[in-house]
Amino acid sequence: MDRSKFYAALRARSSGVFGTSLSQSQVNGTEQILDEAQRRGTPLRHLAYILSTAYHETAHTMQPIREMGGEKYLRSKRYYPWVGEGLVQVTWEENHRKFGATAPGQMMTWPIALRAIFDGMTKGMFTGKKLDDYIVGDRSDYVGARRIVNGTDRDDDLAGYAKTFETALRAAGYIGQAPKTLTIPEPKPTAPKPDETSPSPPVAEPAKGLAFFLQLAAKAFAWAFSRKDH
Repeated sequence: MDRSKFYAALRARSSGVFGTSLSQSQVNGTEQILDEAQRRGTPLRHLAYILSTAYHETAHTMQPIREMGGEKYLRSKRYYPWVGEGLVQVTWEENHRKFGATAPGQMMTWPIALRAIFDGMTKGMFTGKKLDDYIVGDRSDYVGARRIVNGTDRDDDLAGYAKTFETALRAAGYIGQAPKTLTIPEPKPTAPKPDETSPSPPVAEPAKGLAFFLQLAAKAFAWAFSRKDH
């Protein structure tokens, strides 16, 4: 994909996201998501909604963030200290651990944050709803897709963001396929060729002793026969 065209589309005044410019931090975060999508071969419209979700859930930063509010506020939450973290605000210890976090704060790291947003949305690990339930074939229900993460909260806004990201991805030529690796087939085993340098097996020769004996017997018989006439 041509990423320069992707960002140019997002910076358009009419795009509806990022204003007319992106900070380096926003670009860096977006690049991480694009790289992961291409590695996985994520379909274009699925990626558009993933980007839309990240844009909303990170307060437009495109970086993993911690749930907003002071420490006193966060301590009042039943799920504390496993507060909302990541590219999607994952709460509760059980949910953090689904994606590989073993301690509060780890959902803020990129490998785990990416696993959470991609696996969570494609496999239905947040609410039981997944991207294929809303975006498949000719169907593209960007409004309903909000149920994958958080019911109907701001569903119209996220649908608008998703359409913008979809337009940018199409302008960039994103095709939603994982890079192909060259597979070299292993050679088929062949029958071993005869070793031309190896000696041929010995051929049995007639016993020389027997031949010599027969020759002597023949001569003796001929001599004895010739003596009868004399």
